[in-house]
Amino acid sequence: MSFYFQNGFMYCENLRVKEIQEQVPESPFYLYSLRQIQKNYQDYVSALKGLQSIIGYAVKANNNLHILKHLQNMGCGAVLVSGNELRLALVAGFDPRQMIFNGNGKTLPELILAVKHQVMVNIDSEFDLLHIQKAAEISDTPVKVLIRINPDVDPKVHPYVSTGIKNSKFGIQNERLDWFLEKIKQNDRLNLVGIHCHLGSTIETVAVFRDATTLMLDFVQQIQEQGFNLCYLNIGGGLGIDYKKNNPRLPTPVDLVDSIRELLPPELILIIEPGRSIVGNTGILVNRVTGVKSNGNKNFIVIDGSMSELIRPSLYQAYQHIDLIEPVLSNVETFDVVGPVCESADFLGTNRQLPRPPEESGLAIHDAGAYCHTMSSNYNLKMIPAEYLVDGNQLRKIRHRQEFDDYLRQFEI
Repeated sequence: MSFYFQNGFMYCENLRVKEIQEQVPESPFYLYSLRQIQKNYQDYVSALKGLQSIIGYAVKANNNLHILKHLQNMGCGAVLVSGNELRLALVAGFDPRQMIFNGNGKTLPELILAVKHQVMVNIDSEFDLLHIQKAAEISDTPVKVLIRINPDVDPKVHPYVSTGIKNSKFGIQNERLDWFLEKIKQNDRLNLVGIHCHLGSTIETVAVFRDATTLMLDFVQQIQEQGFNLCYLNIGGGLGIDYKKNNPRLPTPVDLVDSIRELLPPELILIIEPGRSIVGNTGILVNRVTGVKSNGNKNFIVIDGSMSELIRPSLYQAYQHIDLIEPVLSNVETFDVVGPVCESADFLGTNRQLPRPPEESGLAIHDAGAYCHTMSSNYNLKMIPAEYLVDGNQLRKIRHRQEFDDYLRQFEI
């Protein structure tokens, strides 16, 4: 792993995180390992060897332009859920032929942009199909489409990140498939090239991918029997990562692909949409300790980071591992690690066993590469953090910290 401890100090690749903190003016900040990004992506490339495939990175997981450029340079495609993500992917140099535009509420201007750039578009609903048709007519351009089918497979994850069960807001109901096929047949600007499903996120067993693939291949056969020539089977993403650092046997990209490899017809191109499993364990949020306090029978470590910079624990009750980045010679106690935001929900971790840290010492939230910076906010007028990237023994700033003047510029004064 690219984050490790040596003599009580945390390192990112070849650099000591405490020394990085001492030279970085802003706090908190995000810190990423390029080596880990490259390894995680290459794990998917190796797993897919021998298959026709597209690895479509889910831009929503982490949209830093520099990280996107690194992934694009390695041959990655891009999965998009907004027009601005599409624009950013184009700036990063992604090939539009390896882009997929998802979402249950795509607007007409976003769809026109996708059609003009010949990006593949997922059909998510009746109205979405009509909007895609209109975008194709306005652009006078044919569009490659996939149908997002809800397979009703329960991935056994937090309900907020479960997207493939019957009552999800995503995808079409299976019994409506014939209606969609008939509408597509009637429009010569729509080219149905594949089908898509997405079960959810933080999935810890590949059996659900095999179940979903089996169901989806039945739909492929049904659709092809109606005269369509499908090229793509998109099974989404969703692999979990080791947030708790207790060394579980979590599935790898090889486990995922091998669980479905024998099912796949050779003529179909497999699309997978990893996000968290490519960038999740590549980053940490580095904070400074503001102070330690006790109330009742609770001890609190108060840091300068908060739910504004990293909301997953507050939003999902998600666990992210916490470490001090430097040696602290004191007794280990039980603490809640909290921020300064005026909410009782502002916590980064509860009931953590840590040495009592002195003020200004460093503290890291692990596995902050996915769905952390992208979900940060200005709540309590906290500023969006800077991001840094380590490459061996080189440190590079890859996003500036938002400043108060940046915030003011949004207003008509």
